[in-house]
Amino acid sequence: MAEGFLRDHYGDQYEAYSAGTEPTHVDPCAIKAMHEVEIDISTYRSKGLDEFEGKQFDFVVALCAEAQESCPIFVGGAIYIHRAFDDPAHSDLINTKADKCAQFREVRDQIERWVDATFSSGV
Repeated sequence: MAEGFLRDHYGDQYEAYSAGTEPTHVDPCAIKAMHEVEIDISTYRSKGLDEFEGKQFDFVVALCAEAQESCPIFVGGAIYIHRAFDDPAHSDLINTKADKCAQFREVRDQIERWVDATFSSGV
C-alpha cells in the first residue's frame, strides 16, 4: 500500500519499490482497500528482499510492526526510515473477511497520512 501511495502521490519525485521478508502474495483486501481510494495495485506482486540485492537506494523504509532491531537491514540505502504499522494480514482481531478488509482500510489510512507527512516536503 505504501508503494501505491508513493507512486500515486509522489511518482514525479520518487521511484518506489517494495519487498518483504516473507513474500507471498498481495492480499485481496489490500487491493480492494486501495481501489476504494482509486489506486490500482492489482498488478503489484510480492517481492523478496533478494530481488533488490546489490541495488542502491536513497531511502530504505521499513514498515514492520516489530521493534526496529528485529527488522532486517537492507544494505544499499543511504537513509533508513522506520515506521511501524500493524500488518492486517496477520492480525489477531480478524474473525471474518469483512473484519480483515476493515483492518486493511484502517492501516491504509494510517499509511497514507504517514506517506504524505514524510514525503511531501521531499524528505
